[in-house]
Amino acid sequence: MDNTILIIAGIAIGALIGFIIAKVLERNNASKLIKSAKKSAASILKEANVEGEGIKKDKILQAKEKFLELKAEHEKVILSRDKKMADAEKRIRDKESQISSELSKNKKLNSDIEEKVKDYNHRLDVLEKKQEELDRLHKSQVEQLEVISSLSAEEAKAQLVESLKGEAKSDAMAYIQDKMEEAKLTAQQDAKKIIINTIQRIGTEEAVDNCVSVFNIESDDVKGRIIGREGRNIRAIEAATGVEIIVDDTPEAIILSCFDSVRREVARLSLHKLVTDGRIHPARIEEVVNKTQKQIEQEIIEVGKRTVIDLGIHGLHPELIKMVGRMKYRSSYGQNLLQHSREVAKLCGVMAAELGLNPKLAKRAGLLHDIGKVPDAEADMETPHAILGMQWAEKYGEKEEVCNAIGAHHDEIEMKSLLSPIIQVCDAISGARPGARRQVLDSYIQRLKDLEDIAFGFNGVKKAYAIQAGRELRVIVESEKVSDQNAADLSFSISQKIQTDMTYPGQVKVTVIRETRAVNIAK
Repeated sequence: MDNTILIIAGIAIGALIGFIIAKVLERNNASKLIKSAKKSAASILKEANVEGEGIKKDKILQAKEKFLELKAEHEKVILSRDKKMADAEKRIRDKESQISSELSKNKKLNSDIEEKVKDYNHRLDVLEKKQEELDRLHKSQVEQLEVISSLSAEEAKAQLVESLKGEAKSDAMAYIQDKMEEAKLTAQQDAKKIIINTIQRIGTEEAVDNCVSVFNIESDDVKGRIIGREGRNIRAIEAATGVEIIVDDTPEAIILSCFDSVRREVARLSLHKLVTDGRIHPARIEEVVNKTQKQIEQEIIEVGKRTVIDLGIHGLHPELIKMVGRMKYRSSYGQNLLQHSREVAKLCGVMAAELGLNPKLAKRAGLLHDIGKVPDAEADMETPHAILGMQWAEKYGEKEEVCNAIGAHHDEIEMKSLLSPIIQVCDAISGARPGARRQVLDSYIQRLKDLEDIAFGFNGVKKAYAIQAGRELRVIVESEKVSDQNAADLSFSISQKIQTDMTYPGQVKVTVIRETRAVNIAK
């Protein structure tokens, strides 16, 4: 027990001694660390002071340099201002010297002018005195002549004027007679020369327009697709375009027959789109035909613009340009109307230049002289085409000479300028070229147009197409306005109207088509 206590007491004493020794060592280490920290702090402060002094010196140097730069710039500005002020003062001094010199010159001029005015006044006085003396002498001489001739001055003057009038009249009549005889001898020869030169300088190819077009296809299998099941496709195309489609044994070709070249072109382009696309059915046919009609209307405008540009005509109204484009799809006695109008315009330009007139104005009148042949729906069909064309030209702001030339080229109105006979002559030249025109074709086309116009004169008619070379009139009516019974009556009425109003060979079959549709949209 005692040994245990002693051991415990020894351990406790040893631990106390170790703790004391550890504290002593720790205190020594702490003092060493404090000393080393103080040394480091002192060295850092010293380095910071040195670095601060260096930065301070650098900043002072930079400030001095900036001050010197600003000072130099300020001095430059001051020098430039001084220079400008010196230049302005110099200019002012120069102006002052110039003004003073001009003033001195003006003073000298004023003195010279005063002297000249005095001299002129003196001369005027002398001249007035001389004039008075001359008047007095003239009056005395006239009085002496009146005494000698026993006539007054007015009576003598009247006798002299009458004698001079008689001599002038006889001389003028002789001169006019000579010139008229000379003109009679040379006018016809000169006119022939001008016309022949004009014709020789303008040469064009002539081809009479046909009433059929050929649509080429790759194979005969396409014919069956165009005809469709039980002929529904071909009937839909004919109803939409008004063109008769002839499918016969001709290899790889389909014939499109119609007197209206616009309809033929619409049918040709529509068939081309349908065959290329491959989808041929009635609904698709109507859609393609409507798009093609809009395309043709745009092409008409483009043709008019190209024609006007080619002929060098400027400032033409858009409506007149559209009429010029429509000429491409019209014919006059088989001669293409646009080709005829272009030729007349060129002939007029050449002939006007030969005669010393305005060739541009002549070209303008030559191009527009037949616009009355392409009337719109509102035009009066009984008005002659020359008068109708003149009215349109006046409406769209053309000059008076151009309007008169258009209206007078068939002698419907009086010619008021030299441009009018030129248009008439050039129109005759273009139409008289060999192969240019054919009377039969134009009367045939007019008869087909008259057939369609008779159908449109009845209520409820939506479309009317003369087909089979005028042997059949196909009329499409609006189902809301015309019933089935009325359709039969309408067919009879149209046929009776044709019999009473028209003269035609053979017979005309009138077919009235009434179609009803029910359309709904699933959403």
